[in-house]
Amino acid sequence: MTKLMNNDLLNSNNIYNIIDLFAGVGGIRLGFEQAFSNNTNFVFSSEIDKHAQKTYSDNFKDIPHGDITQIDEKDIPSHDIILAGFPCQAFSVAGYRKGFEDTRGTLFFDVARIAKYHKPKVLFLENVKGFVGHDNGNTFKIVKKTLEDLGYKVYSEVLNSKDYGIPQNRERIYIVAFLDNSVEFEFPKKIKLSKKIKDCLISDIDEKYYYNNKPLYKRIKDDVIDENSIYQWRRQYVRENKSKVCPTLTANMGTGGHNVPIIKDSKGIRKLTPRECANFQGFPKNYKISKDIVDSHLYKQFGNSVTVSVIESIAKEIRNVL
Repeated sequence: MTKLMNNDLLNSNNIYNIIDLFAGVGGIRLGFEQAFSNNTNFVFSSEIDKHAQKTYSDNFKDIPHGDITQIDEKDIPSHDIILAGFPCQAFSVAGYRKGFEDTRGTLFFDVARIAKYHKPKVLFLENVKGFVGHDNGNTFKIVKKTLEDLGYKVYSEVLNSKDYGIPQNRERIYIVAFLDNSVEFEFPKKIKLSKKIKDCLISDIDEKYYYNNKPLYKRIKDDVIDENSIYQWRRQYVRENKSKVCPTLTANMGTGGHNVPIIKDSKGIRKLTPRECANFQGFPKNYKISKDIVDSHLYKQFGNSVTVSVIESIAKEIRNVL
């Protein structure tokens, strides 16, 4: 394979070259673009899901490469920053002392091998909150040790989207690693939430999103009563999210499991639309959502994505350090 882009693009005039791994629909990229005032140059992206690839391409005019495990690190352009919302997987159970070697067979290994070869200034990683305690904490320990063995100073913290301007209860672990060990970094301070559930809702909703006259309606009509609240159908019962923020959006919203959050409006009881899910993830109004992609894939994309405002807040702190 030849070099995927030209190396002579590397950082000039405070332009940071960035690669976007496990890119999804580009939520992490969007947060960094906003925080760095477009002083970013995305030289490579990778995403294996073809539907997410289309959404990413529609918005960034950049078709991500596919399976990162099949791409040689030497064929990836030089870069200053790695972004990676990598999936959580079990690591080796053989010792938990080998660091880099213990990550083989997992997708974090691909982040590590790329970082080992290119030595970018910063790595930004995101994962579910449970990653911290995954496999009795050994998974996180291996990730941290691997990055430290590669020469990085590592910071990590669990942040909730509702503390950074978006009314969604979404806790995630964020890991920021700097090649410059003299760096002192702090995660952004919480801000008071002013945006309400209704601020993320839209009007002119297609009838297909309403439960009126559908079998489920009889089971939920007596429980979904407050137009200022938000609910979830939990297979057998309705649960109100009394904190007055959206419950955590999940990848399986459109395919069973924890269903799409439910609201009541002037026309009846309905689930959130994909656009509203994007709103609850902090995506801007001009973010394109293709009508060619079925709702189940769109729900998966935004359930799998990140809250853009949280990413932007962290990225601003990274920018200040750099």
